[in-house]
Amino acid sequence: MDTGRAVPGPAREASQFDLMRERRFAPFFWTQFLGAANDNVFKNALVIFVAFQAAGMTSMDPNTLVNLAGAVFIAPFMLLSAMGGQLADKFEKSRLIRAIKLFEIAIMVVGLAGFWMRDLATLFAALALMGVHSTLFGPVKYAILPQHLKPEELVGGNGLVEMGTFVAILAGTIAGGLVVGTGPNGPLWAGALAIAIAVAGWLASRAIPETPAVDPALAFAWNPFTETWRNLVFASRNRVVWLSMMGISWFWFYGAVFLAQFAGFARDHLGGNETVVTALLALFSVGVGTGSLLCERMSRRRVELGLVPFGSIGLTLFAVDLWFASRGLTATSIAGLDAFVAKPAHWRVAADLVLIGVFGGFYIVPLYALIQERSEPSHRSRIIAANNILNAVFMVVAALAAILLLKAGLSMPDLFLVTGLMNAAVALFIYLLVPEFLMRFLAWLLINAVYHMRTEGLENVPDEGPCVVVCNHVSYVDAVAIAACVRRPVRFVMDHRIFAMPVLSFLFRTMGAIPIAPARDDPALKERAFAQAADVLARGEVLGIFPEGRLTPDGELGPFRPGLSEILERTPAPVVPMALRGLWGSFFSRSANGKAMRRLRGFFSRITLAAGAPIAPRDATPERLKDEVLALRGGQR
Repeated sequence: MDTGRAVPGPAREASQFDLMRERRFAPFFWTQFLGAANDNVFKNALVIFVAFQAAGMTSMDPNTLVNLAGAVFIAPFMLLSAMGGQLADKFEKSRLIRAIKLFEIAIMVVGLAGFWMRDLATLFAALALMGVHSTLFGPVKYAILPQHLKPEELVGGNGLVEMGTFVAILAGTIAGGLVVGTGPNGPLWAGALAIAIAVAGWLASRAIPETPAVDPALAFAWNPFTETWRNLVFASRNRVVWLSMMGISWFWFYGAVFLAQFAGFARDHLGGNETVVTALLALFSVGVGTGSLLCERMSRRRVELGLVPFGSIGLTLFAVDLWFASRGLTATSIAGLDAFVAKPAHWRVAADLVLIGVFGGFYIVPLYALIQERSEPSHRSRIIAANNILNAVFMVVAALAAILLLKAGLSMPDLFLVTGLMNAAVALFIYLLVPEFLMRFLAWLLINAVYHMRTEGLENVPDEGPCVVVCNHVSYVDAVAIAACVRRPVRFVMDHRIFAMPVLSFLFRTMGAIPIAPARDDPALKERAFAQAADVLARGEVLGIFPEGRLTPDGELGPFRPGLSEILERTPAPVVPMALRGLWGSFFSRSANGKAMRRLRGFFSRITLAAGAPIAPRDATPERLKDEVLALRGGQR
């Protein structure tokens, strides 16, 4: 019977692109987009001007000048990042951004004067001032996001910012390269374009909503060296944040080496002119933008550290392949984009650059989101400033190392190879120091490569405060599957025999799992486990428990043991029931035909993790919890 009422359709899944329609994000996005574009309009115009037109203006080698330009732009980050961090924490951010944008307009006027006079000193001065502008804007750029975005929006917001930054690099690079190469007056048109973009950025910044200062009483420290050291010391107190900062800085070292060589690489190895240089930069930028956008979908709207090792693998793999693809290429003449595209060998070079960018996006976005999520709000801008200082140091070292290695006789393909191999060594070093990255990678592979994972109701897990999650126990990787899906870290209590299993024990130890044994086997271990579990809840963390106490032998739920009730008596906390569906009979579970992990089976199965509404601790009896888990599991084991 028609009731006359519309039947609501299924709710549309939230998308990171929804943020582009909201004032809390869109004006800031366009402000940073135009700023990044302007950086690259000016920088690429200057690099191409130096590489192709400055031979009669200086005795310095063009390759040296290009790498020197990168160092000049980055040097202010080392001296002034501490000041930028203090400004961003002490003052209201929207007003501060507008002041920085006015400064950018003035800098571009100086840049236009340098092109008009064809004076390298003035152009390099403008480039250094653009470095100052970016130094002051950097801490605001990343610290403003957590003040306007929800925790589950951080990865998507950072992905959009990184995508926007590299699309802006692409647009600015193309615009700067095309305009500067239009003829004798090309440099003047490039300078005028930079002024116009700076004005547009200031206009966009006027719509950024008010963003309160997080520490208005901050006493401003004027000594850049002592404040820089203080920021670095403060940031180093959080081990994961500090090593994430080191990982980000390494990425900028890697990127700086590659980007600075594109002009010389195109000219000397690919036989390409200014248009080919622009195309190489465009390919790299498209790759990073694509990888950044894919992060939200691949991470399930959470800060997924597992993408970082995945990204680092690609950064090494395709840098090595770029060496193989380009080591035999030598330019015999200089030609345009048509000649570049006409050679099949160049397509492999192009593919490598795109894929390096894609995996760079997978690598960098989670690290920025992690720093924002785990930094103390009152010091977030200063921690980001400390990160910018490290970035600057690494990028200056990259420029100097590239100059020295090229002068020592390495070719540019050799330089790409060395950088890729160094990336593998640095990544391995970081992952050994912080096994959480590698653990998250293995967990991410489990639910994305071994299984196809769906989730339901995970919003029932509170964003903060103590909480217990209880779930049926189907396989040896239940804890890994749950940890890979729940946004907050989960500390699991698990049977000591499962905890000690080879290979899996690495994952469980890294997750901070708590081994437990029956009182008849090891009463001391049981009591220690109960005390640790109560302590986890007392610290406001999430505790995970499998109340059956053992893997199911037949796929059905066994009796729920009363141990959780004792933990809740010590430290009351809400309990979220969960159920895993579809794991029974897979490789990591038992089955009717044999023991676990004996036969290859169940790979690529569709499994589901479903969560129900939280239950008050006084109502979380074993019987009630078993009924809730059984209802969530349904008929699918």
